Amino acid sequence: MALILRPEHADEHGLVAVGGDLRPATLLRAYRNGIFPWFNEGEPILWWSPDPRAIFEFDEFYLSRRLARTIRSDKFRLTLDQAFDDVVRGCADRDSTWITADMIDAYIRLHERGHAHSIEAWHDGKLAGGLYGVAIGGFFAGESMFHRVRDASKVALAYLLEYLQIRGFTLFDTQVATELTASLGAVEIPRAEYLRRLKIALERPVTFM
Repeated sequence: MALILRPEHADEHGLVAVGGDLRPATLLRAYRNGIFPWFNEGEPILWWSPDPRAIFEFDEFYLSRRLARTIRSDKFRLTLDQAFDDVVRGCADRDSTWITADMIDAYIRLHERGHAHSIEAWHDGKLAGGLYGVAIGGFFAGESMFHRVRDASKVALAYLLEYLQIRGFTLFDTQVATELTASLGAVEIPRAEYLRRLKIALERPVTFM
C-alpha cells in the first residue's frame, strides 16, 4: 500500500508521515503535495510539510554589494546539469548531514528521469560550489547547496533564480528558513498560501531546460 502523503496530516511540527520509500514516484507525489523528506542516518524516512514555509520571491533575492561585484567579475563559470552527482555529493560532504547515501541515490534517480537538476559554479576549472533541487512544472524545490570557494554557492543561487524566472517558473521553495537563506532574502509564508501557489505553479507548461 502506498504511503499516504497529505499536508493536512501534518502535526504541529510539520511532520506528515513516517516510513515509505524514496522511489521517484513517491518523491514526486510528495513534492506535488507540498511535502519533502528530511531525516538523519539511522532514522526512518520522515516526511514534512512545515507551517510556515520558506520561499524565495524571485524579485527579492538580496545581493550585497560585495556579492554583486563578484558576479560582475565573472570569477565563476556557471553550468546546468553538468555535474549533478558531484554537486549532490558536495552538499553531503560535511560533518553532519541529512543527505544520506539513500538520499543521494534517490535524487540521482530523479535526475536521470529529468526531475532533479543542478547548477554548478566552476573556478579555475574545478567545481567550486553549486546547488541542486527538484523541478515540476513552474515549481522548483531547492534542496541543498555547498561551496569550496567563497560565494560560489551564492552566485549559483542568484543565477538560478534569474534563470528560472526567465523560464517561467513562479515558485522557488526553500522549505525551512535558515540564517543563510534569510540573509539572502528568503521569506516565510503560511502553508495554506504556499499550497495555493504550488497548485498554480505545478500547472504551468514550462520546463527546466
